[in-house]
Amino acid sequence: MFQNVLQDTLGLTATDAKWSYKVTVKGAKARTLALDGRIPLNKIRSTNARKRVEKWLVEAIDSVGLKGKAAAGLEGCVFEVRQGYKSNDAKRQNADVANAANAYANRYLPVMLLLSVQIPANLAERYQRAQWLILRGSVRGKSTDSTYTFCREVLAYDLAGFFRRNSDTIKSETLAVFEGLLK
Repeated sequence: MFQNVLQDTLGLTATDAKWSYKVTVKGAKARTLALDGRIPLNKIRSTNARKRVEKWLVEAIDSVGLKGKAAAGLEGCVFEVRQGYKSNDAKRQNADVANAANAYANRYLPVMLLLSVQIPANLAERYQRAQWLILRGSVRGKSTDSTYTFCREVLAYDLAGFFRRNSDTIKSETLAVFEGLLK
């Protein structure tokens, strides 16, 4: 769904909105790892949309503390979308830190986009040390710290409104999935 929002609001193609990379380990089969969305600045068709994203990216770079060549060379951002965090799964954290390193190696700012505010302080701190920008699922705040403000101000899409409008459908579909799993 998030990739569709990126495509619709920024004029990106399906290919533009996706991001993946290959991991090769000696003696093992190569694996492809993917994140949940990408904004490549040079692919944004609308001048107004590109200006909004460029302005936000400058603020986001400053927010994570990037300086010099690392900051100047970024070509956009990539997103990992999560409902939130309730546990401290070390394996997941290590994979996320590796994803951030790979994003920077490919000149993208890694963004953790949370749909809720649930994230333990120690985990948020670890991700911030790996220079992830964390957008929390708050409807208030700056576009560099709030998922819903980012969507509204940068993407020009009311994601919170989408969830409000579709709350009953989302609840019934989720319930149906759980009931199906329990049968």
